[in-house]
Amino acid sequence: MSLEARAVHRHIGIPVTKMRQVIDLIRGKPVEEALAILQFSPRLAARVAEKTLRSAIANATVRDEEEEADAPPAVDVEELFIHRVYADEGRTLKRLRPRARGAANRILKRQSHLTIVVSDGRQEMSAAASPPDGETEEVAPSEDE
Repeated sequence: MSLEARAVHRHIGIPVTKMRQVIDLIRGKPVEEALAILQFSPRLAARVAEKTLRSAIANATVRDEEEEADAPPAVDVEELFIHRVYADEGRTLKRLRPRARGAANRILKRQSHLTIVVSDGRQEMSAAASPPDGETEEVAPSEDE
């Protein structure tokens, strides 16, 4: 059984297009490599993504107090990788900018929601080692020619 932990950061004051440019850099990478990429990226979206990734790592490594004492130990950080990461559009704040002759232009301040899911990949590895039952049989070519 694979362990998954997620962290969600909502109502970020960064447009979703700029956020997606940053999260495309870390998708599918081990968390230590992803943290290094985000730490040295000059973008503001990288700071927000780094904070959310650290929260997801903490959610994966810290066990809940309600769990039993004989539960398996928490996962090691070196085993974690980014299973899913996506940015969704948040609400759009609408502002007005005064223009000439009494006119006004609308300014759209777009927000986004960031979700990061980290996993240790145990289930994926065991599923890759044994193919499903339907794929083990080979189909013979037809002799209608």
